[in-house]
Amino acid sequence: MTPAMKLTRLVIPIVILAFSFNSFALAQAAQQGAGPAAAVNPLTPGQKLASEGKLDEAIAFYQKAIQANPTAWDAYLGLGSAQDLKGDYGAARENIQKGIDAAPPNGKVRALRTMAVSYAFSGDATHAGRYEEQAYKLQFDANDLSGAAGTADEAARIFLENGDLDNAQQWYAKGHSTALSDAKLSAADKDLWTFRWESAQARIAARRGNKAEAQQHLLAAKAALDKGSNPEQAQFLPYLEGYVAFYGGDYPTAISDLEKANQKDPFILVLIAQAYEKSGDQKNAMDYYHKVLNIYSHNPTGAFARPLAQKKAGGA
Repeated sequence: MTPAMKLTRLVIPIVILAFSFNSFALAQAAQQGAGPAAAVNPLTPGQKLASEGKLDEAIAFYQKAIQANPTAWDAYLGLGSAQDLKGDYGAARENIQKGIDAAPPNGKVRALRTMAVSYAFSGDATHAGRYEEQAYKLQFDANDLSGAAGTADEAARIFLENGDLDNAQQWYAKGHSTALSDAKLSAADKDLWTFRWESAQARIAARRGNKAEAQQHLLAAKAALDKGSNPEQAQFLPYLEGYVAFYGGDYPTAISDLEKANQKDPFILVLIAQAYEKSGDQKNAMDYYHKVLNIYSHNPTGAFARPLAQKKAGGA
């Protein structure tokens, strides 16, 4: 036997062994979804396809992942998320529910919140709130007060953007009180939650048409930021100012403020589109609606913005 043949006989089994090990590791990562195995996430290609708007390819990818590992709970979540982005809400929820059922304890909250976002896509705040409440309770019972407070705020925002201002008020209050009940909260954390609370109150007041109250809370939110303890939050101030101006009927100011905010946030873009539309500038409105449709995100901001942009832009 030649040296080359001996080398070939040695290498082939090693390659096969390596492939088998990687396949096993990927399957384990899909099944567990957390911990060291998540560093090599086998679902990353599906996430990338969905984020690029290649929804049919993403759906096919997740379906193959599920065929290979029927207990891959996060593959069900990925599949449902892609179907939501495509507008197939019924199928999405069937798959997300399978993800909830199969999720390990450390994945339940994520799975429940994914379902809440799914309902937000169709403007069903009532059902979304039920899943957010389950996630909140799991976090609260586990003494994850910061996480529970964030979930409460997410529920509040879904209610707010669907016009249920009373439930929005209640959930924002719950989020604020939950956060402040954490004995480990630092002074900077308290300033952060003050900013979030005042921001929430400003937006609720603006939606209710209480301009003076909205401005009062807006100033209080600015004061919390001016303490300088949370400089990374300054980026959200133009959004808050633009939101208050938009619902106060001052569309030129809303456009000016919102165009200073995060232009990768589909909800900010859809607010700009609506402000242009209400100003009679249909061309700029359509431009911004189409910008929204170029962002594929399965989160509350995407859920609020994408269906409206599809409706306005004729499903383009």
